[in-house]
Amino acid sequence: MERAKLMTRLWEFQNKFGYISNEAITEIAQRLRVSKIEIESVVSFYHFFHMQPTGKYIVYLNNSIVSEFKGFSEVKNAFEKETGCSFGKYSENSLFSLFETSCIGLSDQEPAALINFYPITKLTPKKVSKIILHLKNGKDITEIEDNPKSTIQYTPPENKTVFFREYTTGNSIKKLKYLSPYEVLDEIEKVNVSGRGGAFFPTANKWNFSKNAKTAKKYIICNADEGEPGTFKDKALLNNLPGLVIEGMVTAGYVTGAEQGFIYLRAEYKYLIKIIEKQIQKMYEENLLGKNILGIANFNFDIEIQLGAGAYVCGAETALIESMEGKRGEPRIRKHFPTQIGYLGMSTVVNNVETLAMAARVIELGSDFFQNIGTIKSKGTKLLSISGDIGKPGIYEIEWGTTINQILSAEMCQATAPHYVQITGPSGECINKTEFNRKISKEDLICGGCIMVFNRYRSIIQILENFINFFKIESCGSCTPCRAGNQLLLEKIKKIKSGIATSKDLEDIKQWGQLMKLTSRCGLGQYASTTFITAIDKFRDYFNLKVSVCGEDCNIEFDMEKAVTEYDDLIHNTQF
Repeated sequence: MERAKLMTRLWEFQNKFGYISNEAITEIAQRLRVSKIEIESVVSFYHFFHMQPTGKYIVYLNNSIVSEFKGFSEVKNAFEKETGCSFGKYSENSLFSLFETSCIGLSDQEPAALINFYPITKLTPKKVSKIILHLKNGKDITEIEDNPKSTIQYTPPENKTVFFREYTTGNSIKKLKYLSPYEVLDEIEKVNVSGRGGAFFPTANKWNFSKNAKTAKKYIICNADEGEPGTFKDKALLNNLPGLVIEGMVTAGYVTGAEQGFIYLRAEYKYLIKIIEKQIQKMYEENLLGKNILGIANFNFDIEIQLGAGAYVCGAETALIESMEGKRGEPRIRKHFPTQIGYLGMSTVVNNVETLAMAARVIELGSDFFQNIGTIKSKGTKLLSISGDIGKPGIYEIEWGTTINQILSAEMCQATAPHYVQITGPSGECINKTEFNRKISKEDLICGGCIMVFNRYRSIIQILENFINFFKIESCGSCTPCRAGNQLLLEKIKKIKSGIATSKDLEDIKQWGQLMKLTSRCGLGQYASTTFITAIDKFRDYFNLKVSVCGEDCNIEFDMEKAVTEYDDLIHNTQF
């Protein structure tokens, strides 16, 4: 059980000293009676744990594609100029350390960064200069942090709004006094509530599997490790309606018999901890958490927050469980479902933030409320994080069945010359203008919760390179198809950018992508190539201009002059 507290212990050292020293690792290893190498392997797995000294202020600058298009390079250069540091390098500078990081859930406010995990948004070189001067003068970071609250740009008519309607703490939990666990499951099933993190597994089935499990203990885990680039809908729920999410966890506990819940919160959302803790405390005071909740005999449920440390792959439920157990966040080989053998070997339900909020609303409002909202297979509404080349980035609560054209319209997100639209982030798929009449629904265009819109002036190859590089960095490296496959895809992108790719390279990309999908251990590797493959088909004219069409045995003539251009420029511009 003490090993399960390892992440918390590592954070104590990281927060106190700015890094986790060799002495700290030795101390932890001795206490847990495991090898020092094992602790080092855990520390090195997570982006936000450091094994070398860092400056007083650690800057994590988001390098997602939306940030790239909004001025990332200029902001990055400004940070280096003003601090005298280089990104990704440890130095003797006692004040600053600079690192790039993947999406931090602020795609609607790019370019954005975290400084000691305080959010700073809408950065410009001028703003960077002011921030660094402020910190050099010894002023507090809290004086300049930004309010990262996303704008709720759209909700449907009041009689169809599910999430962002009036909320009163405890409304759904109070309904449990009059419903049996079986009746709760029936309500959830009637609305066809399913996972909102991307997998869309039926929630009633998952809860029922755990309910029927015979383990001594059971656990409910809220997966708040929202790491898909471009996605920030779960952050909006935790920021605006943390109680609704917690009520969903309590409801899951009521059905399954679990008495302990955890919110696995990504480190990038560390600034939300006080908001969530305040809500938890309020619910304990009102007997909506704790022992014999609302007088229901033997209905006990407690909640703790577990902070992640920067690993996209921990969004996969078994990787998340491994992380909570104090291990590297590597997906398990699927011998058992977590509802059979999960956290600490016990039956465990892992649900997404939005899923739990939806379940709570179903119990509060009743299944009949949802019957005329959405489509036949997709009842209710869906939360979308929308960013990119649009006039109104932010959160949209749309009715299932809404078309892409409606979303892009002047009445909603006000897209400017939309050309390439990314659905569900890098692990999803892209669509072109001929598909803008498609509907967001389980019957047509499934969406986990993110839409990024790009106009025709954006480079598709730049978008794809950013996505594949993201997957390469975030791969846990456990399985060869994912570890090697993403590197191979990056090499193909380099060939396309260099003008030496052929139609045979595009076929190779499709074949490798299919191999990754069939043989990778988890969703990261399985879906890493999806966007690249769909882009080749849906933007065929674009790629035809980028590659040469030739037979199987053809080769592009090697251009020596072009190959040495970069070297010549370097030599001529270097003063000795």
